[in-house]
Amino acid sequence: MSEIDGMSDENDHDDVIEGINATVELFDGEAAAQAPAVADDVLPDSLYLIPVPQRPFFPGQVQPVAMDPEEWGATLRAVSDENTGVVGLAYVDQHQLAGRQPQPQHFPEMGTVVRLHRPAVMAENPGHFLAQGIRRFRIVRWLSDKPPYRVQVEYPRSQGDRDSDDIKAYTMAVLQAVKELLPLNPLYSEELRHYIANFNPNQPSLLADFSAALTTANGEQLQEILETLPLQSRMQKVLALLGKEKEVAELRGKITEQVNEKVSTQQREFFLREQMKVIQKELGISKDDNTSDAERFTKRLEGKVLPDAVRERIDDELQKLSVLEPGSPEYGVTRNYLDWATSVPWGVTSDDNLNLKHAGEVLNRDHDGLEDVKDRILEFLAVGAFRGEIAGSILLLVGPPGVGKTSIGRSVASALGREFYRFSLGGMRDEAEIKGHRRTYIGAMPGKFVQALKEVKVANPVIMLDEIDKIGASFRGDPASALLEVLDPEQNSDFLDHYLDLRVDLSQVLFVCTANQLDTIPGPLLDRMEVLRLSGYVAEEKLAIARNHLWPKQLERHGLTDAQLKINDAALKYVIESYCREAGVRNLEQQLARIMRKAIVGFVESGDDAAKRRVGKKDIDDLLGKPLFQNEKPQRGVGVATGLAWTALGGATLPVESSRIHTLNRGFKLTGRLGDVMRESADIAYSYVVAHLKDYGGDPDFFDTSMVHLHVPEGATPKDGPSAGITIATALISLARKERIKRPLAMTGELTLTGQVLPVGGIREKVIAARRAKIMELILPHANRRDFEELPDYLREGINVHFARSYRDVFETVFEDHRKDKSLH
Repeated sequence: MSEIDGMSDENDHDDVIEGINATVELFDGEAAAQAPAVADDVLPDSLYLIPVPQRPFFPGQVQPVAMDPEEWGATLRAVSDENTGVVGLAYVDQHQLAGRQPQPQHFPEMGTVVRLHRPAVMAENPGHFLAQGIRRFRIVRWLSDKPPYRVQVEYPRSQGDRDSDDIKAYTMAVLQAVKELLPLNPLYSEELRHYIANFNPNQPSLLADFSAALTTANGEQLQEILETLPLQSRMQKVLALLGKEKEVAELRGKITEQVNEKVSTQQREFFLREQMKVIQKELGISKDDNTSDAERFTKRLEGKVLPDAVRERIDDELQKLSVLEPGSPEYGVTRNYLDWATSVPWGVTSDDNLNLKHAGEVLNRDHDGLEDVKDRILEFLAVGAFRGEIAGSILLLVGPPGVGKTSIGRSVASALGREFYRFSLGGMRDEAEIKGHRRTYIGAMPGKFVQALKEVKVANPVIMLDEIDKIGASFRGDPASALLEVLDPEQNSDFLDHYLDLRVDLSQVLFVCTANQLDTIPGPLLDRMEVLRLSGYVAEEKLAIARNHLWPKQLERHGLTDAQLKINDAALKYVIESYCREAGVRNLEQQLARIMRKAIVGFVESGDDAAKRRVGKKDIDDLLGKPLFQNEKPQRGVGVATGLAWTALGGATLPVESSRIHTLNRGFKLTGRLGDVMRESADIAYSYVVAHLKDYGGDPDFFDTSMVHLHVPEGATPKDGPSAGITIATALISLARKERIKRPLAMTGELTLTGQVLPVGGIREKVIAARRAKIMELILPHANRRDFEELPDYLREGINVHFARSYRDVFETVFEDHRKDKSLH
């Protein structure tokens, strides 16, 4: 056995037994009174061990301890049988155990020996006891490696002279830190505050342990303090924990203060507002919420022409609003309904400007090129001017990205003097976006068309439905089907919105829709719209657009003036031809913005506010990098022909290559990521050429022993459609005759098995693609003559076109130069 002597740590306990008793009073005054003085205790050389989770137990600490009686009941019974009344508590991190029973290697080297109190409670509630920390112990040897664990221990002493000036200074610092912390934490009781206020500064060891136990530090940090025997080092670590605890407490106090201040402000405003309402009501200068809302909604209806059904419905809702309590949920639902119903511009319209000259000026001001589209729009407006109104009209603008579909819609609204509202249908999958939600749903709202009317405040705006070809469908319904009622002039005069449950007249709205292609638009929906095609721009049109619109727009956006940064036409043309060959001008605008950004970087680096720059053709490569497109000539050679194709981005040239691989057997191979229709077209062309090769001057036996490979370059790009039929046949005949096409020539047309050339679509786009590639001689189906003749003069100028009814016409044009009488100049 080892008796506690009167050295530093032990004397501390002797001196502060009264303080410990005061602390014990927080939990049970009787237990503290029953505890004998620490100085009279004789501690054993061996102890039973019990693990404590979360945080270690400190000397001088008194608090209840709870554990699993099934797991540690045997240890408590062994302690009771031993009749010493003490047990060792050691901190074991529960995360390391992962639900397993702790093993000897999980216990730390040092713990705290505690005295057990209130044995009656232990008998009634096994696993619960009141522990009073006595002093530290260090494990010397394990006497039992299975529960109940028993170890041989020694009781180390605190190191350091408690009477030294350094220790006294640290003691005062710790005591001051604890006193500063107490007002910040509401969890500390008045008894504990009294205990700290009367603490003896000559008790450094107990003060350090007690202060550490007050913090919310984690178990590893507290175990480190428990294992630190030098008083000065222990107090340094405790001061660090107290400082961190103070910062957290101050931050918590600030947060609580802000929350309380906000709540107090809101409560004060609420009470003042309620008092003001009562005072105003008593004085007769204010009304209650019901009357105020009803009068506001009634005032909105002044000047509007309401149908009888709408008037009756709104009156019913106003009557309902007047009898509801403002705090009831139904009041909010009814109020929101009336807010929407009275915001619709019933019978309110704006006057149309039907002056065709003014409309032409607006269209020419906003757009260069697109003369055929402008003419169609003016024709459309002329019909409206002749009738005296423009109603029940739905326009569909179809074209590649960046050709100005949306801006044309804005120009139409500007020309007519109407309000403009735009929303995108791309990706829309819920029909409630069109027809509104039922009022029974939480957060219900009207559809987009009622929202549009509320925003523009007139019943005859121009509403643009963007990306109508990208509308979707889901389990929530089919928005495209919901649009059938909206875009039908015979039905939209009585459009029913599900939220309002009222008939709304959309017949005076001018709908302008946009799409990149027609294939994905449902047939019944497409049938209700008048289609205007925007095929794209040639280089000359792009140059005018860049000079008159894009460049000034980017100058303003970048904060530049025309005097600071200029670009000549040669540079613009070089940008168009080498970097921006797509049908639209969106990429051209982006490239011009890049030029301006590079120029601004130069201005900033030079530091000269008055710097100016002129951009010429020779500067473009440095500003934009290497050209994306080279001025390559069309492919020419034996077995090669150039076709014309239509894509969603506009027209494109389509070279077709054929080659004889070997003469071991007959075969025909296709590559180039061709679609099913284009593969069938190639098979038809191959069969036709094989059957009629003798008629076209070739060896009839050529294909009988030839493995022919036909390839359409740019293999990563999908290709499909029948329009390459005559191009494939021409490439095969060129291969069989061993004769190349001697001049730049492009063609398009569907070929039948009997040699007929059928019409194809996209003539405008294909002609633009040929001009862009500087191919000025074309072969088109004879049935497409009208399509070509309807093109603007600037597109037809300089192009030599041959119209073919059968492939014989194509052959004579390609391989016999004397048949020029079929040309159209």
